[in-house]
Amino acid sequence: MPGIAHATLERLLPLDLDGLVLYDIDDESSRNQDERPFPFSPTVDPSEYRTDHLQHWPTPVLLYRAVGKYRREDLRTWIDEQDPTRTLTVMVGAASSGASPAVSLADAQAMRAELNPELLLGGVAIPERHSRRENEHLRLIAKQAAGCRFFVTQVVYDLNAAKNLVSDYRYECEARGLVPAPIVFTFSVCGSMKTLEFLRWLGVDVPRWIENDLRHATNPLAASLEHAVTTAVDLIEYCRRLDVPYGVNVESVSIRREEIEASVELASQLIAHVRK
Repeated sequence: MPGIAHATLERLLPLDLDGLVLYDIDDESSRNQDERPFPFSPTVDPSEYRTDHLQHWPTPVLLYRAVGKYRREDLRTWIDEQDPTRTLTVMVGAASSGASPAVSLADAQAMRAELNPELLLGGVAIPERHSRRENEHLRLIAKQAAGCRFFVTQVVYDLNAAKNLVSDYRYECEARGLVPAPIVFTFSVCGSMKTLEFLRWLGVDVPRWIENDLRHATNPLAASLEHAVTTAVDLIEYCRRLDVPYGVNVESVSIRREEIEASVELASQLIAHVRK
């Protein structure tokens, strides 16, 4: 574990990032009954990983919390102990509507408001869900009312779905006299059909034309990197035009070294577009 953390710091510190996102990985098998392309392995609690191995990370850390995994008293203690000058959090509810967790997302949001109101709270935004139900913008506004000050999307491959969500959210906020909260868009690379299958298992919509490009590319990873940069730059410009505050998050959904390194390269290329 210390070796992995050291390698992570060596890759990321030269990028001069504004922050770091640590995910709280859950099984999610209740959300998707299909076989998981990559077997699930339990992971270290992200908060403990940050404390034990990333104590020298210089910028704020965004810690995800899958609130249904924790006992009520443990979650209350965790919320109360967080330093809001160093930590942000995104709280995630149950993986499926049929689950009955010990702590609901609404309960967790109320705990944060009671115990540590200065802890900056974010919520999840899912453009694909907006394509299916056309109400994700209303869900974002409801999350704002519950204390969310920003949103983080799942991995974006479908540019039109993301733009539709941004547009509907922007104009619904205007109609209600609200100021749009920042939306942090997540991007990733895909170096194999297995990784593509996993992205789809996670709920990411990958347009057919992109799948065809990757499937027939001589170098799928390089093609994926190019697609991700193009999509991110287009979305950045669109948010600027609509005056919607935005951010960019880069993650690697694969543990393959070449895909991790391509994700670092993606972050490096996008920094220039975000900061210009």
